[in-house]
Amino acid sequence: MRYLIVGLGNPGKEYEGTRHNIGFQVVDALAAAYGLKFDQKKSNAKYADGLIAERRVMLAKPQTYMNASGGSVQGLMNFFQIPIEQLLVVADHLDIPLGTLRLRPKGGAGGQNGLKDIMRALGTQDFAQMRLGIGRPPAKMEPAAYVLRRFDTEEQPIAQEVIDRALKAIEAWLQEGVEIAMNRYNGTAEEVATRFAKSQTQPKPDEQ
Repeated sequence: MRYLIVGLGNPGKEYEGTRHNIGFQVVDALAAAYGLKFDQKKSNAKYADGLIAERRVMLAKPQTYMNASGGSVQGLMNFFQIPIEQLLVVADHLDIPLGTLRLRPKGGAGGQNGLKDIMRALGTQDFAQMRLGIGRPPAKMEPAAYVLRRFDTEEQPIAQEVIDRALKAIEAWLQEGVEIAMNRYNGTAEEVATRFAKSQTQPKPDEQ
């Protein structure tokens, strides 16, 4: 049984590397890490198919533009008979600070129009969602313009770190489930490092 991991973004060269396309960047990085290629098309999406973390996984990038992603995701799920509990959608989010990862088992769209359209098409919000913070726009800048900007030079290492961490979180989600992946990778890099350090100092059961 396949898992479906959908990265949200806008198709086209002019949108590559923009804040709104960080979902595309995550699935691109995951495909590169496992030697997969987006060389197939179905339901208005480019997709790559193969093994990731010992699971059969389809990575998809809807080509319908962000706000109309729902029909593409619904079509893939129906054609490949993917159960809702094996769907993960990766998207940017304005109201989360840059560098923060939030994986959750389900939930509302929180103003993210791509997620909103997927929920409309599927008729449910009960699917795993990974939100990557891109931060709020500067004063007087419209959010619609801000999300189409690329990361500044000083922001690029932060964006790359959270993309790298997203890959680890996805691998954990596939192998160990959403709760473990959340506990291990949610938050900022500093919060994750602090939790890891604390876990290393806690006595193991056979040491108590």
